[in-house]
Amino acid sequence: MVSYGYDRSPFGLGLKLKGKMYMKADQLKLVLDSMILVHPMSDQIAKSFYTHLFEIAPHTKKLFTGDMDRQGTMLMTSLSLAMTGLSDMASILPSVHALGERHFSYGVKPEYFQPALESFIWALEHHLGDQFNPALKEAWYSAFKSVVDAMLTAYDSK
Repeated sequence: MVSYGYDRSPFGLGLKLKGKMYMKADQLKLVLDSMILVHPMSDQIAKSFYTHLFEIAPHTKKLFTGDMDRQGTMLMTSLSLAMTGLSDMASILPSVHALGERHFSYGVKPEYFQPALESFIWALEHHLGDQFNPALKEAWYSAFKSVVDAMLTAYDSK
């Protein structure tokens, strides 16, 4: 069983996964507060994400055979739900685990998540510009990584 929770640290509460601290409470707040900036440009962020992903990891393109606009909408909806659920990871864990299982059934390999993480951070930086300061970048990286690591538990359980 994977252990998620919030632990008190010198920095306040934070997201903990398998005993490792992933996010501090102030990082989670930064991510959630930035959603108001991300939401209106989610279509553009998704397009930039996939364009960059296919540039740095061209082997991933074969995994996407359908409508990429629809795929982008699904990506951003899933990420939005995951980000807003990070404050109570235990409640979203079954959904995130199922998302991981679906990804693996499509042929996604664990090593594909790192270029996806890099591409998503790149897309946010590209679209948010100066608003995507180092603290927000680190917070988004931690948030995305915590979701990816939760998804990877589905792969580990196989």
